[in-house]
Amino acid sequence: MLGAIAGDMIGSIYEWNNIKTTRFPLFGTGCVFTDDTVLTVSVADCILNGTGYAEKFKEYYARYPGAGYGGMFHQWASSSDMGPYNSWGNGSAMRVSPVGFAYSTLEEVLREAKRSAAATHDHPEGIKGAQATASAIFLSRSGNSKTEVKEYLETRFDYDLGKSLDEIRPNYTFDVSCQGSVPQAITAFLEADGFEDAIRLAISIGGDSDTIACITGGIAQAFYGGVPYVIARQALDLLDNDLRSVIIKFMDKYTPLDT
Repeated sequence: MLGAIAGDMIGSIYEWNNIKTTRFPLFGTGCVFTDDTVLTVSVADCILNGTGYAEKFKEYYARYPGAGYGGMFHQWASSSDMGPYNSWGNGSAMRVSPVGFAYSTLEEVLREAKRSAAATHDHPEGIKGAQATASAIFLSRSGNSKTEVKEYLETRFDYDLGKSLDEIRPNYTFDVSCQGSVPQAITAFLEADGFEDAIRLAISIGGDSDTIACITGGIAQAFYGGVPYVIARQALDLLDNDLRSVIIKFMDKYTPLDT
């Protein structure tokens, strides 16, 4: 999950100032954690403590109300409604990475990814985006090749992963839907030759840069066996103590090689 969080932070300054290049400083001036990190940590918290997703999302929203949530999530989280709102947004995919690391079978990962999504994003595309991201993480950490991961995602979720980033990048614009950002984030992972390269490629697409890099970062962490030490330490240093403590507990239990 730390790879997802690093991607969120590195991409945070480019969400509204897109760049179409891989040449930029990692952790540039102004990088912060956003709602992507807050909700990723909330999913990890749920897994560690066995609590309900909707309740935990609302709890973390109340603690970090200014983290940059989408409009529909903001309305839901600040209301008394505990039911989902049929969202197909990429929020279900950006927060799901802990699921991909915490469970021991693909069936469990798919089931839990659906549960984590359906607390808010119960639209089929919202569930699909979460399941595709989590299964890509599981398959990657289980020793599958990129070709095998790609073939599974195309077959199971009917994603078109045939376009290269060079084909996607010129005309790609801001898109918060799962169907319009998850395949692109996966493609960035597939074309990368390392963790850092994956994050750079994800951000170079443009669009919802922090979320795309968050999704890509979780998968890249799983495939490459961790997050480079310097990137991991910078990401952890940008967190407050509460978020950091949950992440460290999760890493100690599920991803001890991250740092």
